Amino acid sequence: MDGSAAASAREYTADLEIGDIEVGFVDADGVERSGPLTRWWAEPFELASPVRSFNAFKGQKNFTGEYWAAISGSLVGYESWVERDAAMALDFDPAVVALASQPFRLLWSDRGRERGHTPDYFARLADGTGVVVDVRPEGLVDEATAEVFAFTARVCEAVGWQFRQVGDLGQPYRANLRWLSRYRHGRCCHEPSADRLRDVFAEPLPLLAGAEQVGDRLAVLPVLYHLLWQQELTADLLRAPLGTDTLVHLASRGRR
Repeated sequence: MDGSAAASAREYTADLEIGDIEVGFVDADGVERSGPLTRWWAEPFELASPVRSFNAFKGQKNFTGEYWAAISGSLVGYESWVERDAAMALDFDPAVVALASQPFRLLWSDRGRERGHTPDYFARLADGTGVVVDVRPEGLVDEATAEVFAFTARVCEAVGWQFRQVGDLGQPYRANLRWLSRYRHGRCCHEPSADRLRDVFAEPLPLLAGAEQVGDRLAVLPVLYHLLWQQELTADLLRAPLGTDTLVHLASRGRR
């Protein structure tokens, strides 16, 4: 967001009155609800159903679908690959315990004109904090979008939520998460291989060399990748793609 867009966003949100913000959502029981946000802000939006459908049609330029979130064992919708990657990163984040897509629609009046915005995700953190997430690559955030994001951030601040605008995941982090996410399901974790891997990687070792100390690589590697996803084992996912020589070691704590 450039300087002019930021200034416009500040002006746009200067007269925010939280009591005038309405919210519409579908609760965990499938019941449509609406009313002042000040009434509903404590609702578990991480359990809400999407307020709009994820449509797919011939010739569509973006890719829609559903991502299976390991943290909740539920499907999370997305409207682009960037959104899918954002959901995947939230699923990987050890602080996140629940996640919902298109969780609610904010409604407000702007100089007599009715406005609305549906954030992409709502996440719940382990400490109880709510996080509202909008996904948009930085290069696609025009002035109008910046205004809406700034407004949403102000709303979140007023009710005690965090607000995050996220864009493309950097490479090779994105490639590494996409690979590890294939092994996120608990069915990939087999004992005693998992315990043996924890013992072997108590000190840093190259990924393949450590796996082969445990047993046949075809049987052991899926377990190793699952433990990396669970962050019981850790490796540098930011600087290079995972490979046979990637150093892996036991994490100080994970999701066990």
